[in-house]
Amino acid sequence: MAAKDSSFDVVSEVDMQEIDNAWQQTKKELIQRYDLKDCGAKLELDKSTGVFTLTAPSEFVASQVQDVLNTKLVRRNIDLKALSWGDPQGASGMTIRILGKIVSGIDKEIAGQINKDIRALKLKNVKVAIEGEKLRLSCPSKDALQDVIAFLKEKDYGLPLQYRNYR
Repeated sequence: MAAKDSSFDVVSEVDMQEIDNAWQQTKKELIQRYDLKDCGAKLELDKSTGVFTLTAPSEFVASQVQDVLNTKLVRRNIDLKALSWGDPQGASGMTIRILGKIVSGIDKEIAGQINKDIRALKLKNVKVAIEGEKLRLSCPSKDALQDVIAFLKEKDYGLPLQYRNYR
């Protein structure tokens, strides 16, 4: 990167404190809401691995709990693409279990796809470097970088993207 180049990072991060707050609010609503209390649904969060474990007596109840959690996440400005739910599995006592993983970081496959899509734009002097779970874009033209941001905002890679350290 030359001294006069502008740059920014493309990252996919989630605020775990906000996710924890949304989870706490959801647990509280499960206890208070007349149609969900005493239904046997439980929502747990393992903060170290970033995994929700939802246990419910039926898929219908599980979907209601997911809706409550999604509402709380949206209110706290967490993109729902940051949460990836698995398929329902049978659990003990005639219940089902669904795991929801919090997606953080851009994996190599998606980073490669983003890199390929940016190169397909054929913008002059835009350089892309994949650095672990983020991408660093640099270019002498700030306008070209703005075009890349606008382009990426229109695309859907299945995870929330943020644009940091723009300079």
